[in-house]
Amino acid sequence: MIEVLRTNDVVRLDYAMMILRQAGCYPVLADRFTASTEGGISAIERRILVPDERKAEAKEVLKLLDAPPEGEYDPEANP
Repeated sequence: MIEVLRTNDVVRLDYAMMILRQAGCYPVLADRFTASTEGGISAIERRILVPDERKAEAKEVLKLLDAPPEGEYDPEANP
């Protein structure tokens, strides 16, 4: 297993897990219980791991996390 994402942002984690599952990358959320025992101060980041052979595919899929939403209004495109 190899790490493809590390963050404390629970929304980002949930979305990443969803798109990785849909892509068939078999993601595993690591450190979930360790992070919850530290009292919610976000000192321990959670990690998403995928099988080694799915690393390239997972990295490509995770680019969607930072992509702008489809149909988003761009004021500079329409002056």
